[in-house]
Amino acid sequence: MKILISGHTGQVAQALQHALADHQLLSLGRQTFDLEQPASLRETILRERPQLLINAAAYTAVDLAEQEPERAFAVNAEAPGAMAKACAELGIPLIHYSTDYVFDGSKNGAYHEDDASNPLGVYGASKLAGEQAVAASGCEHLILRTSWVYSRHGRNFLLTMQRLLQEREELKVVDDQIGAPTWAGSIAAASAELIQAWQQGNRHWGTYHLTNQGQTSWFGFAQAIAEHLRTAGKPCARLLPIPSSDYPTPARRPLNSCLDGTRLARDWNLRLADWRQALQQCLGETP
Repeated sequence: MKILISGHTGQVAQALQHALADHQLLSLGRQTFDLEQPASLRETILRERPQLLINAAAYTAVDLAEQEPERAFAVNAEAPGAMAKACAELGIPLIHYSTDYVFDGSKNGAYHEDDASNPLGVYGASKLAGEQAVAASGCEHLILRTSWVYSRHGRNFLLTMQRLLQEREELKVVDDQIGAPTWAGSIAAASAELIQAWQQGNRHWGTYHLTNQGQTSWFGFAQAIAEHLRTAGKPCARLLPIPSSDYPTPARRPLNSCLDGTRLARDWNLRLADWRQALQQCLGETP
């Protein structure tokens, strides 16, 4: 099957290229598929005529988005809307990834797909607008909300912690934000399963939560990373938990980023591994 993937060097895009290697993949980066120019996307999609489009590209600079709202909305809202309309023209499905940041994090317990959205900042608002544009397009689609994405590539919490833990004697990490660290490899593998299920006739389109199982804080995630470094005999800083108030950022973060995956398990028979198991898989990969 011919699959067009928007994004080429991003964490999820790279993982998808590995997980979907049996298909005919066209992975397009910014030079040939620029999401900052949404009007240009339709022509490329109609020319290439894929059988499935996966939008794995996004504006993810959460803090910088507060200063660049127009850019964030172009990439995260207008571009997915343009892609979805082109998919509707071709009669093909779209897989689009979204985020826990569409919620404000004030709920007690994990968020369900139909809980009220209330983003705290520009990034979350732009991603929510993207979801709404895809849903309004009329194309068959899967909107997959995920959280705390990391991999062995790019810029993410795992790589930042691995570096800082070996550079410093002491490291302070926020301990009052909870969620599920989700490996890009898990997202890609799950996406491949969803595609296979669709090819076999599953048509449960809509919005789903797609994260590794379990929950922890950023501090707990950092502890698991530190444990791996120590096991490997590498130097490791002492970790200290702090509240979010001790680490102010331009954009507010949801304190609760836990997403409930029950609907995905029910409709698609799909449940991802526990976050600790996924982290071990990721760390066991060849760099």
